[in-house]
Amino acid sequence: MTVIGVDIGTSSSKGVLVDEGGTVLATAVRPHTVDRPHPGHVEMDARVWWDEFASITRELLKSAPDGTSVTAVGVSGMGPCVALTDETDTPLHPAILYGVDTRATEQIARLDEELGRDAVLRRCGSLLSTQAVGPKISWLSQHEPDVVARARRLYMPSSYLAVRLTGTYVLDHHSASQAVPLYDSVAQEWYEPWTRHIAPWLELPRLLWPGDIAGQVTAEAADATGLPAGIPVVAGTIDAWSEALSVGAQHTGDLMLMYGSTMFLINTLSERLLVPQLWSTVGALPGTRSLAGGMATSGMITDWLRELFGTPEHTELLAGAEASGPGARGLLMLPYFAGERTPVADPHARGVIAGLTVEHTRGDLYRAALEATAFGVRHNVEAMRAAGADIRRVVAVGGGTRGGLWTRIVSAVTGLEQEIRTVTLGASYGAAFLAASSVGGPLIDEWNPVRERVAPDPQLRSGYDELYALYLRLYPATRDITHALAEYRRHTAD
Repeated sequence: MTVIGVDIGTSSSKGVLVDEGGTVLATAVRPHTVDRPHPGHVEMDARVWWDEFASITRELLKSAPDGTSVTAVGVSGMGPCVALTDETDTPLHPAILYGVDTRATEQIARLDEELGRDAVLRRCGSLLSTQAVGPKISWLSQHEPDVVARARRLYMPSSYLAVRLTGTYVLDHHSASQAVPLYDSVAQEWYEPWTRHIAPWLELPRLLWPGDIAGQVTAEAADATGLPAGIPVVAGTIDAWSEALSVGAQHTGDLMLMYGSTMFLINTLSERLLVPQLWSTVGALPGTRSLAGGMATSGMITDWLRELFGTPEHTELLAGAEASGPGARGLLMLPYFAGERTPVADPHARGVIAGLTVEHTRGDLYRAALEATAFGVRHNVEAMRAAGADIRRVVAVGGGTRGGLWTRIVSAVTGLEQEIRTVTLGASYGAAFLAASSVGGPLIDEWNPVRERVAPDPQLRSGYDELYALYLRLYPATRDITHALAEYRRHTAD
């Protein structure tokens, strides 16, 4: 048994070819950029998702050992997204991405008034926010009426790949639970009154669980991708939940930390918790619930700094950050470079770098960015615990786990030990695991055992406690100024 998993991410699409024992036989990556046509708009052409998927599968198959036969395919992707198509599944507008796209603030306020803020929280598990699907559809109805007049279907990356591969229009329950306010998180089905209110023209996709089989690869898809016709394709889900599955963070009390372009946190629950500052969703597996938080930027900031510095090697920047030492020689950063999702929920928040002098180096700035994301993780963890979340085990995943410094800083700031598995590729590996489970049922602990544990350094805790207290004060102290600057940027960009 050999399977393929492909994930469509914010900065790249990644694919893996994995054998029955969980060994990665081949990998393929397609870097890409998102489009930012206006301040607060972040979007991407859905057709790129399919083109990159087909290119990745062909590369993986070409790299496969002789005699390899792929038996199933898994998919995942960033989300929740809003990709509208007509009845033939032709995209009509660039897909509006998840919470990093902040265009629909007016629609959030209007829908809060029309539907009732508390009613949305009770039924959907999360408040309307920049992460929500409904306000973005409403934005398109207001600003792109010609698009909406032809629109019939709603896709996210995983479901768009599924329809291109199998011809079936489906969406997994977890992704649907992030399509606030279209999905009833209590009944675990579409909530038609609010769907009709926002998108009366929408044909709702059939709901499956992420590991369910969406269909089989069609002959047309086989020609495009090189995959064998007739093999099963799982429904898949949003990347962060696929990442959690890839490292076994699926039991009650588990907390996954995803180190990527954004930082994501998922605590697995047995019962629903309603927290206005966070997102309560159904889990990736039947019978589970999740309490999640997400920062709008993390790795995006370090990538931005690297570009400003002339694209030196990551190892060189990490060495400079290591030499800088705890506290980045008096620098403190707010990582709100694309607004902030949880627990701040402020699309107009902006990044702040406090304490700069002419003596500071790029290593100090890089260290401050790593520490800022660690403070953001602690902020989210404290919000989860205040709501009653039971965090017993922390599992880290994603590209940011490589090199060691970032995870050590997060453990020192939060006081949490982190478990790192042998394979930290993330969502594409989780998609492959779901594919394998659909045809045989491996155990993730056998596929991907623990490699190391990162313990907090008690000697650093008091210093980081002091800096964290300043971090919490920095946002309210600068909020009015950064909001005014955000408004100024919008006016000057129009």
